[in-house]
Amino acid sequence: MEFRPCIDIHNGKVKQIIGGSLKDEGNAAEENFVSEQDAVFFAEFYKKYKIKGGHIILLNREGSEYYEASRQQALAALKAFPGGLQIGGGIHPGNAAGYLSAGASHVIVTSYVFQGGKIHYGRLKELAGLIGKERLVLDLSCRKKNGVYYIVTDRWQNYTQEELKEETLDRLSAYCSEFLVHAVDVEGKAEGIEQPIASLLAEWGKLPVTYAGGVRDFQDLELLRTLGKGRVNVTVGSALDLFGGSLKFSDVTAWMRQQPGGAGE
Repeated sequence: MEFRPCIDIHNGKVKQIIGGSLKDEGNAAEENFVSEQDAVFFAEFYKKYKIKGGHIILLNREGSEYYEASRQQALAALKAFPGGLQIGGGIHPGNAAGYLSAGASHVIVTSYVFQGGKIHYGRLKELAGLIGKERLVLDLSCRKKNGVYYIVTDRWQNYTQEELKEETLDRLSAYCSEFLVHAVDVEGKAEGIEQPIASLLAEWGKLPVTYAGGVRDFQDLELLRTLGKGRVNVTVGSALDLFGGSLKFSDVTAWMRQQPGGAGE
């Protein structure tokens, strides 16, 4: 179990938002934290503590009013911590290699691969062939509908027809090196983790996977460690003191170092 930090960028600012509130129309989102620091500050902070594997997520749609401001923030962060951060948000064959050249360790993809509610394996094969599966992370962020977790796309706004289940993970694992899973219904709320998602990811356990969403305290971290059988990495966002929360970054990384196979120093 490793700590994987995050830098979420929306309208050119590093933020923590309520995941389910994000909308393209008006570039709107319900915010619970807007940093006075830029993305470079956070990249340099994570570099100082030698914590790799974190993700930068661009939360604006490509071509929208604030997209370029958000992209420039991301590029500056990649330059500040070359090889230390992954990047996602609007990734496609036209820009994936550029982000890798700019310093990203991996690119994170969802919407390009999930079109019309389904997985387009031709697009997935194309992208994996272009950059190599070892540098491709698939974002399988999900929301519950009628008791079932479905993968969502387009900045978490649209449901696909694809369920988050072991068969889906098996099929997609042939084309990537990791999975990132935001539990969107609890993202940004710090009200507790989605336990069924953590359990599913642990039972599958064939590739590295990072869970994000709802972590509020050390009890949640311990619960995730137990349910995840130590196999599921974790992102802590709104609950972290870096983003206005009560969990101290230093305490979280110290706790992680105490776990079998943990990282965070």
